[in-house]
Amino acid sequence: MLSNHLHNGIEGPKLAWSRLPNSEDGEPDTVGLIKKSDESSIESLDYEVIENYAYWDEQAQRGKLYVGYYVMVKWFFALLIGIGTGLAAVFINLSVENFAGWKFALTFAIIQKSYVAGFLVYILINLVLVFSSVYIVTQFAPAAAGSGIPEIKGYLNGVDMPGILLFRTLIGKIFGSIGSVGGGLALGKEGPLVHTGACIASLLGQGGSSKYHLRSRWLQIFNSDRDRRDLVTCGCAAGVSAAFRAPVGGVLFALEEVTSWWKSQLMWRVFFTSAIVAVVVRTAMGWCKSGKCGHFGSGGFIIWDISDGQEDYSFEEFLPMAVIGVIGGLLGALFNQLTFYIAYWRRNYLHKNGNRVKIIEACLISLITSIISFGLPLLRKCSPCPEADPDSGIECPRPPGMYGNYVNFYCSKDKEYNDLATIFFNTQDDAIRNLFSAKTIHEYSAQSLLTFLVMFYSLAVVTFGTAVPAGQFVPGIMIGSTYGRLVGMFVVKVYNKKLNIEEGTYALLGAASFLGGSMRMTVSLCVIMVEITNNLKLLPLIMLVLLISKAVGDAFNEGLYEEQARLRSIPLLESRPKYQMRKMTAKEASGKRVISFPRVVKVADVVSILRSNNHNGFPVIDHARNGETLVIGLMLRSHLLVLLQSKVDFQHSPLPCDPRESRSIRHTISEFVKPASSKGLSIHDVHLSSDDLEMYIDLAPFLNPSPYIVPEDMSLTKVYNLFRQLGLRHIFVVPRPSRVIGLITRKDLLIEENEDSASMELQSTSSSASR
Repeated sequence: MLSNHLHNGIEGPKLAWSRLPNSEDGEPDTVGLIKKSDESSIESLDYEVIENYAYWDEQAQRGKLYVGYYVMVKWFFALLIGIGTGLAAVFINLSVENFAGWKFALTFAIIQKSYVAGFLVYILINLVLVFSSVYIVTQFAPAAAGSGIPEIKGYLNGVDMPGILLFRTLIGKIFGSIGSVGGGLALGKEGPLVHTGACIASLLGQGGSSKYHLRSRWLQIFNSDRDRRDLVTCGCAAGVSAAFRAPVGGVLFALEEVTSWWKSQLMWRVFFTSAIVAVVVRTAMGWCKSGKCGHFGSGGFIIWDISDGQEDYSFEEFLPMAVIGVIGGLLGALFNQLTFYIAYWRRNYLHKNGNRVKIIEACLISLITSIISFGLPLLRKCSPCPEADPDSGIECPRPPGMYGNYVNFYCSKDKEYNDLATIFFNTQDDAIRNLFSAKTIHEYSAQSLLTFLVMFYSLAVVTFGTAVPAGQFVPGIMIGSTYGRLVGMFVVKVYNKKLNIEEGTYALLGAASFLGGSMRMTVSLCVIMVEITNNLKLLPLIMLVLLISKAVGDAFNEGLYEEQARLRSIPLLESRPKYQMRKMTAKEASGKRVISFPRVVKVADVVSILRSNNHNGFPVIDHARNGETLVIGLMLRSHLLVLLQSKVDFQHSPLPCDPRESRSIRHTISEFVKPASSKGLSIHDVHLSSDDLEMYIDLAPFLNPSPYIVPEDMSLTKVYNLFRQLGLRHIFVVPRPSRVIGLITRKDLLIEENEDSASMELQSTSSSASR
């Protein structure tokens, strides 16, 4: 039966090979992707099941017991991904909180005697931390720079980039995040945590890292890009769940933002992974409550509990809340555009001068950030502490060496605090907690909030794109909560206590509006904001500002991750095809030059073709007994390289062999799998003698006998949807067929699991009249 699939090919010699634009041409990247040669360029992933003889031979050896084992291993790997990502998040947060705690404690202790000495120590500590981060990235793990979300989104879209899921990238991401966030830069650790979870999932999926001799044979179960895609999806959800302690938000983030392909079975595993992360994080926080974790405290993991804040809202507040949504859309779109321009200039000009320039740039930005965060509060007059409220549990001012609400910084009296230092000279998590806080209506002045907004917005724009791991969730929340609190102060003043209004509520809505205006997420972001604030009553308001901010932002440009993916030349296939595709056909879009192989091909010809072009798929042509040309399948470049390197399938005769003979199947599916995020086997790695070049290879046992095909006059919109929804790498474009041998309807696909072939044939015959 299988040989029929091979010989009943596609009629007609006229076909074209379709591939992703700019993804496999081997062109040098011009916007800063780390590359050593054209061979390490961006490539597509093989999500399609190649049903060749090696595949069917392996499937025949597997029974129902193996299928059950296979499913159990997937769930076990989901468990390991949740535990690994949770522990990585705990380690990162523990380290960041302790470094920040030691930094502020030492600085506060020194400024009691000398502000100049404290200033120098503060700058030095930040410089050391940032230098450690940028040095790790530039010298050890270049792919660890940035948030990593655009790259992971590209991977799940079907695009593989070199280095993004390697072990060294994981290490660089973890330790680089500790240095950059602990060093006080205007960035967060949430985006890198998503990348960290994806790296952990990918390493588990391929059994570890062979380069560092950290491989386990019993973990090498999944040998296809399809299975690894599912694992990486679990890792992304686990990263968000660990970053925000928002397991449901993590699932929705994976569904809405990063994945291009989804199924119900994957939903269960992703949900299970996020739940495991939540358990690990909660267990770690419970263990740290005993004081065993140093400075790690309530600020260690993001959760800003405002459940005791504003309990209700009135109709009059909808207008200022809508204004917050508009402001968020405008500032978010401006942020995306500014970061795109600056990152473009940085990657095309500044960073081309080498790693030394990257290190100097990061250290210079650290110096500027430290001067602003320490120097600006010195210019601000202190305010008297409000009357103590025993029910609030907030102390004013904070004792020396502590940071939180009401920071006493450069104040002449004991019962005073510096409102600008409360948000500037603080960790970002605690600064946001202060901005969200209820029952502190008069803690900040409008002048201080406006100063912080302008300066921090500028720092966030400039910092994004440096050679350090950088996330934009927390800086976005900082920016949004600042102007949200400003609007809240105005609303409180206008209504003059007629309504029960809390400034912290408007700070929360501002944070949601800026993230919506910048990242253009809606459902997942809404759930994340509810989970991290523990206030379900504000859900309708969050939905309102998110819808407005996203609509306003979409009027100007794309979301942050889409813009960054375009900057990195990641060929993403978005959910909707372009409008002009409706007027184009498959023939117009397909490549004009098709390179094909005969079924039995000379080794020298294979080597010559692989050296002369960078195509990754080749049609295989055979001839029927009557001389008619048949296209019998598609041969992948990676499979050809494996055959050339192994040499076991070389033959002296130019005649085809019988693929059903056992001697013809000397390979397993795992031998053809390329490790994730690596360049894989190259034609330059294959060494052949002159005798080898005179041999022949029969390609029939190794090709894909049933590739997807479309007629040449099909609209490009339909081709686009087919390509993206099925996760394809190649589609054959063929002329209109001359005849139809059958028609499949829904009834033909409703097959009972225990039906035999005879009953199926009878059912098909009896139902043919009703089609």
